Amino acid sequence: MRKLMLATALFLSTQMIAQDLPKNFTALLNEVEPQLISWRQHFHEFPELSNREFKTGAYIADYLKSIGLEVNYPVAKTGVVAILKGGKPGPVVGLRADIDALPIVERAPIAFASKVKSEYNGQSVGVMHACGHDAHTAILMATAKMLKQMQKELPGTVVFLFQPAEEGSPNGEEGGAPLMIKEGVMDNPKMDVIFGLHMAAQLPAGTLSYKSGAAQASSDLFKIIVNGKGSHGAMPWGSIDPIVISAEIIEALQHIVSRESDLTKAPLVISIGSLHSGVRANIIPETAEMLGTIRSLDATMRKETHEKMRRVVQHIAQSAGATATIEINTQTMINYNDPRLAKKSLSALNKAAGADNVMESRWTTAAEDFSFYGDKAPSFFFSLGGMQKGKNPTEVGGHHTPDFYLDESGFILGVKAFCNLVFDNAKP
Repeated sequence: MRKLMLATALFLSTQMIAQDLPKNFTALLNEVEPQLISWRQHFHEFPELSNREFKTGAYIADYLKSIGLEVNYPVAKTGVVAILKGGKPGPVVGLRADIDALPIVERAPIAFASKVKSEYNGQSVGVMHACGHDAHTAILMATAKMLKQMQKELPGTVVFLFQPAEEGSPNGEEGGAPLMIKEGVMDNPKMDVIFGLHMAAQLPAGTLSYKSGAAQASSDLFKIIVNGKGSHGAMPWGSIDPIVISAEIIEALQHIVSRESDLTKAPLVISIGSLHSGVRANIIPETAEMLGTIRSLDATMRKETHEKMRRVVQHIAQSAGATATIEINTQTMINYNDPRLAKKSLSALNKAAGADNVMESRWTTAAEDFSFYGDKAPSFFFSLGGMQKGKNPTEVGGHHTPDFYLDESGFILGVKAFCNLVFDNAKP
Protein backbone atom coordinates (compact mmCIF):
# COMPACT_ATOMS: atom_id res chain seq x y z
CA MET A 1 0.00 0.00 0.00
CA ARG A 2 2.87 2.39 0.83
CA LYS A 3 4.37 1.82 -2.62
CA LEU A 4 1.02 2.59 -4.26
CA MET A 5 0.62 5.81 -2.26
CA LEU A 6 4.09 6.94 -3.38
CA ALA A 7 3.28 5.97 -6.97
CA THR A 8 0.05 7.94 -6.80
CA ALA A 9 1.82 11.01 -5.43
CA LEU A 10 4.39 10.83 -8.23
CA PHE A 11 1.68 10.30 -10.86
CA LEU A 12 -0.39 13.25 -9.66
CA SER A 13 2.56 15.62 -9.42
CA THR A 14 4.30 14.97 -12.73
CA GLN A 15 1.60 14.80 -15.40
CA MET A 16 1.67 17.28 -18.25
CA ILE A 17 -1.11 19.75 -18.82
CA ALA A 18 -3.62 18.65 -21.46
CA GLN A 19 -6.28 20.71 -23.13
CA ASP A 20 -9.95 20.34 -22.23
CA LEU A 21 -12.38 18.14 -24.12
CA PRO A 22 -12.90 19.18 -27.75
CA LYS A 23 -15.70 21.61 -28.58
CA ASN A 24 -17.60 18.96 -30.54
CA PHE A 25 -17.65 16.58 -27.55
CA THR A 26 -21.41 16.91 -26.93
CA ALA A 27 -22.20 16.35 -30.61
CA LEU A 28 -20.08 13.19 -30.58
CA LEU A 29 -21.92 11.97 -27.46
CA ASN A 30 -25.29 12.45 -29.13
CA GLU A 31 -24.05 10.59 -32.18
CA VAL A 32 -22.76 7.55 -30.26
CA GLU A 33 -25.67 7.11 -27.83
CA PRO A 34 -28.01 5.11 -30.16
CA GLN A 35 -25.15 2.75 -30.98
CA LEU A 36 -24.36 2.38 -27.28
CA ILE A 37 -27.94 1.34 -26.56
CA SER A 38 -27.95 -1.07 -29.50
CA TRP A 39 -24.73 -2.72 -28.29
CA ARG A 40 -26.09 -3.08 -24.80
CA GLN A 41 -29.29 -4.72 -26.01
CA HIS A 42 -27.31 -7.12 -28.19
CA PHE A 43 -25.07 -8.24 -25.32
CA HIS A 44 -28.09 -8.52 -23.02
CA GLU A 45 -30.00 -10.75 -25.42
CA PHE A 46 -27.00 -13.00 -26.06
CA PRO A 47 -25.17 -13.35 -22.73
CA GLU A 48 -22.32 -15.76 -22.04
CA LEU A 49 -21.03 -17.18 -18.77
CA SER A 50 -17.58 -16.63 -17.23
CA ASN A 51 -14.69 -17.92 -19.35
CA ARG A 52 -17.22 -18.80 -22.07
CA GLU A 53 -17.60 -15.32 -23.58
CA PHE A 54 -16.43 -16.50 -27.00
CA LYS A 55 -18.92 -14.61 -29.19
CA THR A 56 -18.89 -11.57 -26.90
CA GLY A 57 -15.11 -11.25 -27.05
CA ALA A 58 -15.00 -11.72 -30.81
CA TYR A 59 -17.74 -9.12 -31.32
CA ILE A 60 -15.84 -6.56 -29.23
CA ALA A 61 -12.49 -7.30 -30.88
CA ASP A 62 -13.92 -7.06 -34.40
CA TYR A 63 -15.46 -3.66 -33.72
CA LEU A 64 -12.36 -2.18 -32.07
CA LYS A 65 -10.23 -3.38 -34.98
CA SER A 66 -12.68 -1.78 -37.42
CA ILE A 67 -12.13 1.68 -35.90
CA GLY A 68 -8.34 1.36 -36.01
CA LEU A 69 -7.35 0.44 -32.48
CA GLU A 70 -4.44 -1.87 -31.71
CA VAL A 71 -6.24 -5.02 -30.51
CA ASN A 72 -5.00 -8.05 -28.62
CA TYR A 73 -7.49 -10.95 -28.56
CA PRO A 74 -8.00 -13.34 -26.90
CA VAL A 75 -6.52 -12.39 -23.52
CA ALA A 76 -7.22 -14.36 -20.34
CA LYS A 77 -9.18 -16.91 -22.44
CA THR A 78 -11.88 -14.64 -23.94
CA GLY A 79 -10.95 -11.06 -23.04
CA VAL A 80 -9.96 -8.14 -25.25
CA VAL A 81 -7.29 -5.48 -24.78
CA ALA A 82 -7.19 -2.47 -27.11
CA ILE A 83 -4.72 0.40 -27.16
CA LEU A 84 -5.23 3.96 -28.41
CA LYS A 85 -2.26 6.35 -28.57
CA GLY A 86 -3.26 9.98 -28.32
CA GLY A 87 -1.86 12.90 -30.28
CA LYS A 88 -0.54 14.68 -27.19
CA PRO A 89 1.83 13.61 -24.39
CA GLY A 90 0.36 12.23 -21.20
CA PRO A 91 -0.07 9.21 -18.94
CA VAL A 92 -1.10 5.66 -19.73
CA VAL A 93 -4.69 5.32 -18.51
CA GLY A 94 -6.56 2.04 -18.19
CA LEU A 95 -10.34 1.75 -18.56
CA ARG A 96 -11.96 -1.57 -17.65
CA ALA A 97 -15.29 -3.29 -18.31
CA ASP A 98 -16.34 -6.82 -17.37
CA ILE A 99 -18.15 -8.90 -19.98
CA ASP A 100 -19.54 -12.06 -18.33
CA ALA A 101 -23.11 -12.96 -17.36
CA LEU A 102 -24.66 -15.04 -14.57
CA PRO A 103 -26.45 -18.43 -14.35
CA ILE A 104 -29.92 -16.91 -13.81
CA VAL A 105 -33.21 -17.24 -15.74
CA GLU A 106 -34.42 -13.75 -16.68
CA ARG A 107 -37.89 -12.45 -15.71
CA ALA A 108 -37.52 -8.80 -16.78
CA PRO A 109 -40.36 -7.82 -19.19
CA ILE A 110 -38.19 -6.43 -21.98
CA ALA A 111 -38.15 -7.21 -25.71
CA PHE A 112 -34.47 -8.17 -25.66
CA ALA A 113 -34.66 -10.45 -22.61
CA SER A 114 -32.26 -13.39 -22.63
CA LYS A 115 -33.54 -16.82 -23.57
CA VAL A 116 -30.06 -18.37 -23.53
CA LYS A 117 -29.44 -21.70 -21.81
CA SER A 118 -26.05 -23.10 -20.94
CA GLU A 119 -24.16 -25.33 -18.52
CA TYR A 120 -22.48 -24.16 -15.32
CA ASN A 121 -20.39 -26.54 -13.19
CA GLY A 122 -22.27 -29.51 -14.61
CA GLN A 123 -25.78 -28.03 -14.22
CA SER A 124 -28.15 -26.81 -16.92
CA VAL A 125 -28.86 -23.11 -16.29
CA GLY A 126 -30.37 -20.02 -17.79
CA VAL A 127 -27.99 -17.18 -18.60
CA MET A 128 -28.64 -13.51 -17.88
CA HIS A 129 -26.80 -10.22 -17.56
CA ALA A 130 -28.11 -9.64 -14.05
CA CYS A 131 -25.37 -7.29 -12.86
CA GLY A 132 -24.96 -4.75 -15.65
CA HIS A 133 -21.88 -6.13 -17.37
CA ASP A 134 -23.63 -5.77 -20.71
CA ALA A 135 -23.94 -2.04 -20.02
CA HIS A 136 -20.32 -1.81 -18.85
CA THR A 137 -19.17 -3.40 -22.10
CA ALA A 138 -21.28 -1.16 -24.33
CA ILE A 139 -20.24 1.97 -22.42
CA LEU A 140 -16.55 1.15 -22.83
CA MET A 141 -17.00 0.41 -26.54
CA ALA A 142 -18.71 3.78 -26.94
CA THR A 143 -15.90 5.43 -24.98
CA ALA A 144 -13.35 3.83 -27.31
CA LYS A 145 -15.20 5.23 -30.32
CA MET A 146 -15.38 8.71 -28.73
CA LEU A 147 -11.71 8.82 -27.81
CA LYS A 148 -10.70 7.54 -31.24
CA GLN A 149 -12.63 10.43 -32.80
CA MET A 150 -10.78 12.82 -30.45
CA GLN A 151 -7.40 11.15 -30.98
CA LYS A 152 -5.54 14.31 -32.05
CA GLU A 153 -6.51 16.09 -28.83
CA LEU A 154 -6.16 12.97 -26.64
CA PRO A 155 -3.38 13.19 -24.03
CA GLY A 156 -1.31 10.06 -23.52
CA THR A 157 -2.37 6.46 -24.15
CA VAL A 158 -5.61 4.70 -23.24
CA VAL A 159 -5.76 0.94 -22.68
CA PHE A 160 -9.25 -0.56 -22.90
CA LEU A 161 -9.67 -3.77 -20.88
CA PHE A 162 -12.68 -5.99 -21.63
CA GLN A 163 -12.33 -8.55 -18.87
CA PRO A 164 -13.95 -11.99 -18.68
CA ALA A 165 -15.01 -13.91 -15.58
CA GLU A 166 -15.48 -11.12 -13.06
CA GLU A 167 -18.18 -13.24 -11.43
CA GLY A 168 -15.68 -16.04 -10.87
CA SER A 169 -14.31 -18.81 -13.06
CA PRO A 170 -15.89 -22.25 -13.34
CA ASN A 171 -14.52 -24.85 -10.94
CA GLY A 172 -10.88 -25.65 -11.59
CA GLU A 173 -10.24 -22.76 -14.00
CA GLU A 174 -8.26 -19.52 -13.81
CA GLY A 175 -9.84 -16.32 -14.96
CA GLY A 176 -10.88 -12.76 -14.25
CA ALA A 177 -8.66 -9.86 -13.27
CA PRO A 178 -5.88 -12.06 -11.78
CA LEU A 179 -5.43 -13.85 -15.10
CA MET A 180 -5.55 -10.59 -17.06
CA ILE A 181 -2.79 -9.23 -14.82
CA LYS A 182 -0.83 -12.48 -15.04
CA GLU A 183 -0.88 -12.14 -18.84
CA GLY A 184 0.60 -8.64 -18.62
CA VAL A 185 -2.25 -6.27 -19.39
CA MET A 186 -1.02 -3.73 -16.82
CA ASP A 187 2.58 -3.77 -18.03
CA ASN A 188 2.60 -3.43 -21.81
CA PRO A 189 2.30 -0.48 -21.81
CA LYS A 190 2.71 0.08 -18.08
CA MET A 191 -0.39 1.79 -16.71
CA ASP A 192 -0.11 4.91 -14.57
CA VAL A 193 -3.71 4.72 -13.39
CA ILE A 194 -6.84 2.65 -14.01
CA PHE A 195 -10.57 3.46 -13.82
CA GLY A 196 -13.67 1.29 -13.73
CA LEU A 197 -17.40 1.81 -13.32
CA HIS A 198 -20.30 -0.37 -12.20
CA MET A 199 -24.02 0.01 -12.80
CA ALA A 200 -26.12 0.51 -9.67
CA ALA A 201 -29.72 -0.62 -10.10
CA GLN A 202 -30.85 1.23 -6.95
CA LEU A 203 -29.16 4.55 -7.87
CA PRO A 204 -31.19 6.97 -10.05
CA ALA A 205 -30.20 7.21 -13.70
CA GLY A 206 -28.21 10.36 -14.38
CA THR A 207 -26.28 10.17 -11.12
CA LEU A 208 -22.85 8.94 -10.05
CA SER A 209 -21.50 7.78 -6.70
CA TYR A 210 -18.07 6.99 -5.34
CA LYS A 211 -16.32 6.17 -2.06
CA SER A 212 -12.82 7.33 -1.21
CA GLY A 213 -10.62 4.73 0.47
CA ALA A 214 -11.99 1.24 1.11
CA ALA A 215 -15.09 1.11 -1.09
CA GLN A 216 -15.99 -2.56 -1.54
CA ALA A 217 -15.20 -5.58 0.57
CA SER A 218 -12.68 -8.31 0.05
CA SER A 219 -14.30 -11.66 -0.68
CA ASP A 220 -12.88 -14.89 0.69
CA LEU A 221 -14.53 -18.24 0.04
CA PHE A 222 -14.15 -20.97 2.64
CA LYS A 223 -14.87 -24.67 2.96
CA ILE A 224 -15.15 -26.48 6.29
CA ILE A 225 -15.21 -30.28 6.49
CA VAL A 226 -16.13 -31.94 9.78
CA ASN A 227 -15.15 -35.59 10.21
CA GLY A 228 -17.07 -37.44 12.91
CA LYS A 229 -18.40 -40.95 13.44
CA GLY A 230 -21.57 -42.40 11.93
CA SER A 231 -24.32 -44.20 13.79
CA HIS A 232 -27.94 -45.29 13.61
CA GLY A 233 -30.18 -42.28 14.11
CA ALA A 234 -31.96 -44.10 16.92
CA MET A 235 -28.69 -44.49 18.88
CA PRO A 236 -26.88 -41.15 18.63
CA TRP A 237 -24.72 -41.91 21.67
CA GLY A 238 -22.67 -44.14 19.42
CA SER A 239 -21.87 -41.29 17.08
CA ILE A 240 -19.71 -38.20 16.87
CA ASP A 241 -22.36 -36.20 15.09
CA PRO A 242 -20.87 -33.91 12.41
CA ILE A 243 -24.19 -32.11 11.92
CA VAL A 244 -24.47 -31.04 15.55
CA ILE A 245 -20.81 -30.02 15.52
CA SER A 246 -21.43 -28.02 12.33
CA ALA A 247 -24.30 -26.20 14.04
CA GLU A 248 -21.98 -25.24 16.92
CA ILE A 249 -19.35 -24.03 14.46
CA ILE A 250 -21.89 -21.91 12.56
CA GLU A 251 -23.02 -20.22 15.77
CA ALA A 252 -19.44 -19.63 16.90
CA LEU A 253 -18.56 -18.03 13.55
CA GLN A 254 -21.31 -15.47 14.13
CA HIS A 255 -19.87 -14.77 17.57
CA ILE A 256 -16.62 -13.77 15.83
CA VAL A 257 -18.61 -11.04 14.08
CA SER A 258 -20.83 -9.92 16.95
CA ARG A 259 -18.52 -10.38 19.96
CA GLU A 260 -14.90 -10.45 18.80
CA SER A 261 -14.72 -7.80 16.05
CA ASP A 262 -14.72 -4.01 16.38
CA LEU A 263 -17.48 -3.20 13.92
CA THR A 264 -17.01 0.53 14.49
CA LYS A 265 -13.74 0.14 12.59
CA ALA A 266 -15.18 -1.62 9.53
CA PRO A 267 -18.01 -4.00 8.62
CA LEU A 268 -17.46 -7.75 8.70
CA VAL A 269 -19.67 -10.52 7.31
CA ILE A 270 -19.33 -14.30 7.68
CA SER A 271 -22.07 -16.23 5.90
CA ILE A 272 -22.65 -19.96 5.42
CA GLY A 273 -24.33 -20.50 2.06
CA SER A 274 -24.24 -24.28 1.87
CA LEU A 275 -24.38 -27.15 4.39
CA HIS A 276 -24.40 -30.75 3.14
CA SER A 277 -24.39 -33.90 5.23
CA GLY A 278 -26.07 -37.29 5.16
CA VAL A 279 -28.57 -39.01 2.90
CA ARG A 280 -31.28 -40.44 5.19
CA ALA A 281 -33.31 -39.29 8.17
CA ASN A 282 -32.30 -42.25 10.35
CA ILE A 283 -28.56 -42.29 9.65
CA ILE A 284 -26.10 -40.01 11.45
CA PRO A 285 -23.43 -39.44 8.79
CA GLU A 286 -19.68 -39.43 9.17
CA THR A 287 -18.96 -36.06 7.56
CA ALA A 288 -20.44 -32.63 6.95
CA GLU A 289 -19.33 -29.91 4.55
CA MET A 290 -19.99 -26.19 4.82
CA LEU A 291 -19.32 -23.50 2.19
CA GLY A 292 -19.36 -19.80 2.93
CA THR A 293 -18.03 -16.31 2.31
CA ILE A 294 -16.14 -13.71 4.35
CA ARG A 295 -16.48 -10.01 3.54
CA SER A 296 -14.19 -7.41 5.12
CA LEU A 297 -13.23 -3.79 4.49
CA ASP A 298 -10.13 -3.70 6.67
CA ALA A 299 -6.98 -5.69 5.86
CA THR A 300 -5.95 -6.27 9.50
CA MET A 301 -9.45 -7.34 10.50
CA ARG A 302 -9.54 -9.70 7.52
CA LYS A 303 -6.31 -11.42 8.58
CA GLU A 304 -7.44 -11.68 12.21
CA THR A 305 -10.80 -13.12 11.14
CA HIS A 306 -9.09 -15.91 9.21
CA GLU A 307 -7.05 -16.80 12.31
CA LYS A 308 -10.10 -16.75 14.58
CA MET A 309 -12.07 -18.96 12.21
CA ARG A 310 -9.32 -21.56 12.10
CA ARG A 311 -9.20 -21.57 15.91
CA VAL A 312 -12.97 -21.92 16.27
CA VAL A 313 -13.27 -24.75 13.76
CA GLN A 314 -10.40 -26.76 15.20
CA HIS A 315 -11.29 -26.34 18.88
CA ILE A 316 -15.02 -27.04 18.57
CA ALA A 317 -14.32 -30.19 16.57
CA GLN A 318 -11.70 -31.36 19.08
CA SER A 319 -14.02 -30.71 22.02
CA ALA A 320 -16.52 -33.17 20.50
CA GLY A 321 -13.93 -35.79 19.60
CA ALA A 322 -14.06 -34.98 15.89
CA THR A 323 -11.60 -33.47 13.44
CA ALA A 324 -12.18 -30.61 11.04
CA THR A 325 -10.40 -28.73 8.31
CA ILE A 326 -10.97 -25.23 6.95
CA GLU A 327 -9.75 -23.96 3.60
CA ILE A 328 -9.91 -20.22 2.87
CA ASN A 329 -9.37 -18.91 -0.67
CA THR A 330 -9.21 -15.29 -1.78
CA GLN A 331 -11.76 -14.33 -4.43
CA THR A 332 -11.17 -10.55 -4.39
CA MET A 333 -9.13 -8.03 -2.42
CA ILE A 334 -10.55 -4.90 -0.79
CA ASN A 335 -11.52 -2.52 -3.60
CA TYR A 336 -9.58 0.56 -2.53
CA ASN A 337 -9.99 3.98 -4.12
CA ASP A 338 -6.76 5.86 -3.54
CA PRO A 339 -7.86 9.02 -1.61
CA ARG A 340 -5.60 11.38 -3.58
CA LEU A 341 -6.78 9.97 -6.88
CA ALA A 342 -10.42 10.00 -5.70
CA LYS A 343 -10.13 13.70 -4.81
CA LYS A 344 -8.66 14.49 -8.23
CA SER A 345 -11.23 12.33 -10.05
CA LEU A 346 -14.16 14.02 -8.32
CA SER A 347 -13.64 17.06 -10.53
CA ALA A 348 -14.11 14.90 -13.63
CA LEU A 349 -17.28 13.28 -12.25
CA ASN A 350 -18.70 16.70 -11.39
CA LYS A 351 -18.02 17.92 -14.93
CA ALA A 352 -19.73 14.87 -16.37
CA ALA A 353 -22.87 14.78 -14.23
CA GLY A 354 -23.03 18.14 -12.46
CA ALA A 355 -22.02 18.39 -8.80
CA ASP A 356 -25.62 17.94 -7.60
CA ASN A 357 -25.71 14.52 -9.28
CA VAL A 358 -22.51 13.16 -7.72
CA MET A 359 -22.58 11.74 -4.21
CA GLU A 360 -20.17 10.01 -1.89
CA SER A 361 -21.57 6.62 -0.95
CA ARG A 362 -21.11 4.35 2.03
CA TRP A 363 -18.86 1.35 1.72
CA THR A 364 -20.47 -1.90 0.69
CA THR A 365 -19.89 -5.57 1.49
CA ALA A 366 -20.31 -6.43 -2.19
CA ALA A 367 -17.03 -7.38 -3.87
CA GLU A 368 -15.33 -6.73 -7.22
CA ASP A 369 -12.22 -8.26 -8.75
CA PHE A 370 -11.32 -4.80 -10.08
CA SER A 371 -9.57 -4.66 -6.70
CA PHE A 372 -6.64 -6.67 -8.10
CA TYR A 373 -5.77 -3.90 -10.56
CA GLY A 374 -5.36 -1.56 -7.59
CA ASP A 375 -2.39 -3.60 -6.45
CA LYS A 376 -0.59 -2.71 -9.70
CA ALA A 377 -1.48 0.96 -10.19
CA PRO A 378 -3.53 3.69 -8.46
CA SER A 379 -7.18 2.91 -9.14
CA PHE A 380 -10.59 4.54 -8.94
CA PHE A 381 -13.92 2.72 -9.17
CA PHE A 382 -17.30 4.45 -9.21
CA SER A 383 -21.00 3.68 -9.70
CA LEU A 384 -23.40 4.77 -12.44
CA GLY A 385 -27.12 5.00 -11.73
CA GLY A 386 -29.49 2.69 -13.57
CA MET A 387 -32.80 3.16 -11.73
CA GLN A 388 -35.74 4.89 -13.37
CA LYS A 389 -36.25 8.32 -11.87
CA GLY A 390 -39.15 8.44 -9.43
CA LYS A 391 -38.73 4.79 -8.45
CA ASN A 392 -37.99 3.65 -4.91
CA PRO A 393 -34.89 1.42 -4.54
CA THR A 394 -37.03 -1.19 -2.77
CA GLU A 395 -39.28 -1.45 -5.86
CA VAL A 396 -36.63 -2.46 -8.38
CA GLY A 397 -35.01 -5.79 -9.07
CA GLY A 398 -31.67 -6.13 -7.32
CA HIS A 399 -28.35 -7.24 -8.72
CA HIS A 400 -28.00 -11.00 -9.27
CA THR A 401 -31.79 -11.50 -9.37
CA PRO A 402 -34.11 -12.57 -12.25
CA ASP A 403 -35.87 -9.17 -12.16
CA PHE A 404 -32.74 -7.05 -12.54
CA TYR A 405 -33.48 -4.04 -14.74
CA LEU A 406 -31.58 -0.93 -15.89
CA ASP A 407 -32.81 2.39 -17.27
CA GLU A 408 -30.78 2.97 -20.42
CA SER A 409 -31.19 6.76 -20.35
CA GLY A 410 -28.24 7.16 -17.99
CA PHE A 411 -25.74 5.00 -19.88
CA ILE A 412 -24.29 7.89 -21.89
CA LEU A 413 -23.22 9.50 -18.61
CA GLY A 414 -20.80 6.60 -18.16
CA VAL A 415 -19.12 7.51 -21.46
CA LYS A 416 -19.03 11.16 -20.45
CA ALA A 417 -17.45 10.30 -17.10
CA PHE A 418 -14.79 8.04 -18.64
CA CYS A 419 -13.81 10.70 -21.19
CA ASN A 420 -13.56 13.40 -18.53
CA LEU A 421 -11.44 11.14 -16.34
CA VAL A 422 -9.03 10.47 -19.20
CA PHE A 423 -8.58 14.16 -20.05
CA ASP A 424 -8.58 15.47 -16.46
CA ASN A 425 -6.03 12.97 -15.20
CA ALA A 426 -3.47 14.32 -17.65
CA LYS A 427 -3.52 17.60 -15.70
CA PRO A 428 -1.36 18.33 -12.65
